[in-house]
Amino acid sequence: MTCVCAHVLVVDDDETVRDVVGRYLGAAGHDVALVADGVAALRSARATPPDVVVLDLMLPGLGGLEVCRALRADGELPPIVMLTALGEEDDRLLGLELGADDYVTKPFSPRELVLRVASILRRTAAQPASAVLVDGTLRVDPAARTATLDGGPLALTTREFDLLAFLLTHPGQAFTREELLARVWGWEFGDRSTVTVHVRRLREKVEQDPTAPRRIATIWGTGYRYDLQG
Repeated sequence: MTCVCAHVLVVDDDETVRDVVGRYLGAAGHDVALVADGVAALRSARATPPDVVVLDLMLPGLGGLEVCRALRADGELPPIVMLTALGEEDDRLLGLELGADDYVTKPFSPRELVLRVASILRRTAAQPASAVLVDGTLRVDPAARTATLDGGPLALTTREFDLLAFLLTHPGQAFTREELLARVWGWEFGDRSTVTVHVRRLREKVEQDPTAPRRIATIWGTGYRYDLQG
């Protein structure tokens, strides 16, 4: 498998976790910056914008969710893989709401984390030949990884873009949450609420009325379907 090498910022107050994750990511060919707290994370991200952030939610002082908010406020949010404990479901869902792309639950396999980072990087790499997807005033360019609505740019996270592009590529076809986890996230198993959160966020950006969606329809008992409006 070809490695898409990148600058990865790892934020965790546990020195052992930082060192192990740093070694595995470094062995995969990535340039890795290791920091122990939220303030140092923001300083590092602003000095050298990362391609991916591996972010522990439970940090001393400035917590992971606050770091996520601050990075989002700075402008384009880099792809974020959250590190969460088993009992942090509410915080994990909030992190996804704030724009994080993925999560790994502690204790975790460093190899799995490297694969999650690789999956994100492969999806953010521009593809040389992809048709622009159009639905009325909505335009999605998979090669340039840009999306516009009514002529204005859409600020989408990595997974939001991937999900929108996938659904637009298969209009009129219903997918279960499990299928979307496999086809968009590359997960063989995972929390279906991850899909639910991303659909909700997408609707807020592409629907005229997110409470009465017309593009991304809920198919009760199944999942979701994209209905062309153009």
